[in-house]
Amino acid sequence: MQLDVNKTIQWMQLTNEKMQANKDYLTTLDQPIGDGDHGINMARGFQEVASKLNEGTYTNVSDVLKDVAMTLMSKVGGASGPLFGTAFLKLSTKLKGEESVKQDIFGTALTEAVNGLKQRGKAEEGEKTMVDMWAPIAQFFLGDSNVTADGLLSKADSALTKIKEMTATKGRAAYFKDKTVGHQDPGAASTYLIFEALAEVWKGDSER
Repeated sequence: MQLDVNKTIQWMQLTNEKMQANKDYLTTLDQPIGDGDHGINMARGFQEVASKLNEGTYTNVSDVLKDVAMTLMSKVGGASGPLFGTAFLKLSTKLKGEESVKQDIFGTALTEAVNGLKQRGKAEEGEKTMVDMWAPIAQFFLGDSNVTADGLLSKADSALTKIKEMTATKGRAAYFKDKTVGHQDPGAASTYLIFEALAEVWKGDSER
């Protein structure tokens, strides 16, 4: 995998399309356990991201991701804006100066994003949050010398399935404890869309 400026922008534009298409689904997930506005917030935030990137001129991946982070922090309400913004800001910081990002460097940057999420959200793996999606994806990029787009999708699918069966012990969902088993975490579901978009951009590039 090589992630350059153009592919990073394609990744975010496709993520926006997925957030728009799944806005109602994400909101439905959030209604029983949260404020019921996760889908609306994510769709609005990534629409703003898409507009920002369309207007900008970029020479490295870090600057693209920094604009993504700042836009999400300012445009997404609730806890999601600071959390997703932190993740992308950590990616941006770790990838500073990189015109083309290879797999191992991206894995290291994802690990920094996971650490940022844990610190910002005061969460750990196993508590049924978006950390449980970001962490295995980071490990995937670091743990195999020959990762593929299909492998990324498979890892994301398995993580999402595992998260659904967890008991929430962090955030507002924790109030519902055992009732959260079998109900998907909205932040994990929206994170899945982000990495699904990355896999599709990656796979499309390899097929050209």
